[in-house]
Amino acid sequence: MSDFNPGRRGAGAGRWCSGSPRRGRGAGPERPRGEARRRPGRAPSKTLFLLPNLITLSSIFCGFDAVRLSASARSGDDLQRAALLILFAMIFDALDGRVARMTRTESAFGRELDSLADLVSFGVAPAVLVYQWALHRLGVAGVLGGFVFAACGAIRLARFNVLAIGGAARSTAPPRYIVGLPVTGAAGILVAIVMIHGGAGGQVEGAGAAPAVLATTLLLSLLMVSTLRFRSFKDLRLDARTALTVALVAGASAVVSARWAPAFVVVWLISAYVLLGVVESLWRLPAGRRGAPREPAAALDACARGREEPL
Repeated sequence: MSDFNPGRRGAGAGRWCSGSPRRGRGAGPERPRGEARRRPGRAPSKTLFLLPNLITLSSIFCGFDAVRLSASARSGDDLQRAALLILFAMIFDALDGRVARMTRTESAFGRELDSLADLVSFGVAPAVLVYQWALHRLGVAGVLGGFVFAACGAIRLARFNVLAIGGAARSTAPPRYIVGLPVTGAAGILVAIVMIHGGAGGQVEGAGAAPAVLATTLLLSLLMVSTLRFRSFKDLRLDARTALTVALVAGASAVVSARWAPAFVVVWLISAYVLLGVVESLWRLPAGRRGAPREPAAALDACARGREEPL
């Protein structure tokens, strides 16, 4: 007959039952031996977590100050300073993500904060800037033009977040293309136009230029919410082809700067980027109709499968 006595199980469980807590260790379950021996790497300090967020907040400050200067502008110099602040916001926007990756402090909170910063600095601030510069001459049409730009920027950022979450769930590789014109590129064109006005001695501004500025603003708004694919340049490699392309772009920028003004370089670069995206998207249409396989891209795949939120 076995000497096992169920009545003694509770009293002696601490000595022989592997599933019960040991004396003096608390009531939690015991960790497996393999897990207990693992030593996690040193976690980043709280200061490193704050660093990319502080850079993002600096971008928000530049956008806020640009709105303040634009709304209370008394001369063209105030508008030029507001445009310069938006350019500084672009620099901060380019730094925060890279700092987060270098310090391994990427987080969902940082991504959402970056989207809100982009809405303030590259959605609202350029809209107020271009309205105070030229669109106010058109009355209600100018107000609607500035609002459409800010609204399309918000829609563009919201859609990007949805596609990024869907793409991250399937693959960790960076997408080669992104859907819609980035909000920083659209804002960059408007800012560059205002800066060209300052570089040209105020000859660009005028009642005749307001309709053209409104048309440009609406076109950029449509490109932001369109399904055209634009290169993300995250797959570039340091090879001879990339070096030759960079040399050609730098040479053309030098010619544009010497022929006209340095502010025209920004317009030339972003306009060439927009034209490249439009031409590539139109070039891909016949291939798509013939049933040719498309290049794998996380964002485009999410959009094609209906994962994108309806606009």
